[in-house]
Amino acid sequence: MSTDKQIKLLSGLGRNVFILGMVSLLTDLSSQMVFPLIPLFLTGVLGAGACAVGIVEGAAEAAASLIKVFSGYWSDRIKKRKPFILFGYSLSSVTKPLFAFANVWFFVLFIRVIERIGKGLRTAPRDALVAESCGESVRGKAYGFHRAMDGIGSVLGAAAAFILLPVLGYRNVFLFAFIPGAIAVFVILFVKEKNKFPVNEAKEIPLKASFVELPANLKLFILVSSIFTLGHFGYAFLLLKAVNIGLTDKSAIFLYVLFYAAYTISAVPAGMLSDKIGRKPVLAAGYLLFATISCGLIFTSTMNSLLLFFVVYGVFYAMIDGVQRAFVADLAPGRLKATALGMFHMAIGLAALPGGFVAGLLWDKINPRATFIYGLCLSVISLLLFMFVKKNEEDMTSAGDFAEGLEDEV
Repeated sequence: MSTDKQIKLLSGLGRNVFILGMVSLLTDLSSQMVFPLIPLFLTGVLGAGACAVGIVEGAAEAAASLIKVFSGYWSDRIKKRKPFILFGYSLSSVTKPLFAFANVWFFVLFIRVIERIGKGLRTAPRDALVAESCGESVRGKAYGFHRAMDGIGSVLGAAAAFILLPVLGYRNVFLFAFIPGAIAVFVILFVKEKNKFPVNEAKEIPLKASFVELPANLKLFILVSSIFTLGHFGYAFLLLKAVNIGLTDKSAIFLYVLFYAAYTISAVPAGMLSDKIGRKPVLAAGYLLFATISCGLIFTSTMNSLLLFFVVYGVFYAMIDGVQRAFVADLAPGRLKATALGMFHMAIGLAALPGGFVAGLLWDKINPRATFIYGLCLSVISLLLFMFVKKNEEDMTSAGDFAEGLEDEV
């Protein structure tokens, strides 16, 4: 691609978007030297089962999610983003080397939870700052760019893990991961607050009122996303599937690199497509694609077919990861963007804990196919419910009636 085309492709993105993109690249370079190894480390080195993998991954996301909603709320209340971003990334960076000292899976769980608390502190304020640092017409592209930079870091980190694991072993790779994480924290110092808050607004935003004021259509979308997350078994189980059909740990990491390469390539186009045709068609296609992946994984048993599913999984993840955030930002009131994003992240993160536990339990107690059948069923249910989420302001009433009906039944 020529330089002029690259400049045009990224036009309209603010300075903060580029800086935060670089921070995510470096942080994920650090993270993905560690995280794809955790399921293999737990099962291959510490002797834990797939259920432990599901608990570790699910509990980590649940812990992060409980923090996200409050960090988003406090960020809106004090009208600051940067302190949460800085402290959150710092906490994640200093904890990753501690995995090197784990001898039991409970310690891995503890460190994983602490590391994810750092993610919880930074995510909603950072996502709000991305939305505030660019025009609404390029919001999907901005989130796509940020997720692509995240993906580039993930590819580089997973590739580093792939290369270094046979040479250094698990524990030394975990220690080495501290370096790019520390550099990322330094880069955050160049981020500038945008302070794009509505004028003539009360300084204090009551917590309960903040949640009540979120539109019914947004609440419904958060519900749908949570149900989908219950069945979204995640990359950890794709890695276990690779090992299950006889691949080595090193080969499984290679497939993980392939997944993130596909994700990185697809993230910006997916975001731009959502700017052009709307968020809802892109998200619906993403849910449908995940259902297709789940169905395929039920039957696949060869390296070639699994390779294809890792690539398709990367495309699917690109279609929902940034676009869901942009959709939440679109639907949220201007003064409550971080609160809404925090609520969204909290809901899907809390769903990840029982989802991961059930996926692991099905894997251990029945068979791997049961995990993927579970994912297929939940994705189909989510897709059907997603049809009730409206994309236009004039459609809000019917969505609100549906959401209120659900609340009355509960």
